[in-house]
Amino acid sequence: MEDKRKKKLLVTASTFPRWKDDTEPRFVLDLASHMTDEFDVTVLVPAAPGAKNREVLEGVEVIRYHYFPVHKWETLCYPGAIVPRIKEKKIRALLVPFLLLSLYFHLWKILPEYDVVHAHWLIPQGIVQSFFKKPYIVTGHGGDVVSLNKGIIKKLKMKCLRKAGRVTVVSEYLKKRVQELVPEIEPEVISMGVDTRKFGRQYRVENYFGQGDKKVVLFVGRLAEKKGVAYLIEAMKQIDALLVIVGNGPLRKTLEEQAEQVGKDRIRFLGEKTHEELKKIYASADIFVAPSVTAKDGDQEGLGLVLLEAMASGLPVVASKSGGITQIIKDGENGLLCEEKCVWQLAENICALLNDECLYKKIAENGNRTVKAYDYVQTTEKYMQIINHM
Repeated sequence: MEDKRKKKLLVTASTFPRWKDDTEPRFVLDLASHMTDEFDVTVLVPAAPGAKNREVLEGVEVIRYHYFPVHKWETLCYPGAIVPRIKEKKIRALLVPFLLLSLYFHLWKILPEYDVVHAHWLIPQGIVQSFFKKPYIVTGHGGDVVSLNKGIIKKLKMKCLRKAGRVTVVSEYLKKRVQELVPEIEPEVISMGVDTRKFGRQYRVENYFGQGDKKVVLFVGRLAEKKGVAYLIEAMKQIDALLVIVGNGPLRKTLEEQAEQVGKDRIRFLGEKTHEELKKIYASADIFVAPSVTAKDGDQEGLGLVLLEAMASGLPVVASKSGGITQIIKDGENGLLCEEKCVWQLAENICALLNDECLYKKIAENGNRTVKAYDYVQTTEKYMQIINHM
């Protein structure tokens, strides 16, 4: 008897690795690759200079669509994300109509081949998908839900949410924000997971940063407003430790200038790192800090996957009460929380972990237990159930 045909799943996204060992976030690829046993999965993402038009990554077919005649100018989405890229250089906003039209055209061309679509981010993937009849899931990740909620964009987001077969978000905080837009919608909270097998203390390298006897405070993320790195640098004036900052972004130069006032030997910028390098960096640090804040345009952390990666690596974490972070971190149990932009609280919490061995051990162990609930195995199972019922 012939095997039952696998359901064909099309995944659309605008943040995705451009090539093997890229530094771009890979959670969409991780989820897609974990579902290849159950579905025939294809990912459709914007093209990027230097990336292949088509390839197979970890068992997933990847199609990258061009959206501008001069390919070297296709810089709207990478590195980083669309809104931060536009903030960095406002002229990039001129590329948005080209991206939307190209995405629409490519969907129109290939959608008949697929059974269901999973659109990551309401903007632009969800909005464009809502103009087609194909059943789709839309997932809100953060800024796509909480910002740009005025005028025509707000109306298009509401249309996208109402037409979706299922709506998912990565945190309880985003669920509330979706329901502020469309009260009758009941989004399902499914956090983007972390592959716990790829992180852990077994990857620790002693003196990895050349820090000698100093303890290492770590930040990983894009150097943009909502990450709040300026407040962490200010807090380091009160802390006897080395701060290691991993990531890039529009605020890097400003933050480097601020760091010089604290001392070049106390703060180190490593730039972007591959995921293979990151597992050693996490494991070789002592404390992880996520000092996130609410950006001027209302953008906040959707969940904070770097927190989960740090916890999976055995690090105790300090974070601010911003966006979806409080879904993961319970103050005094599996992390220490502070108010947004509160420098003295940041410094106090970091020092508490550095100076209290029992507290350090308790927070690290509880955090490591917490992250097991966010393993990709569980995330994948939830999405497979949704797709199979559509």
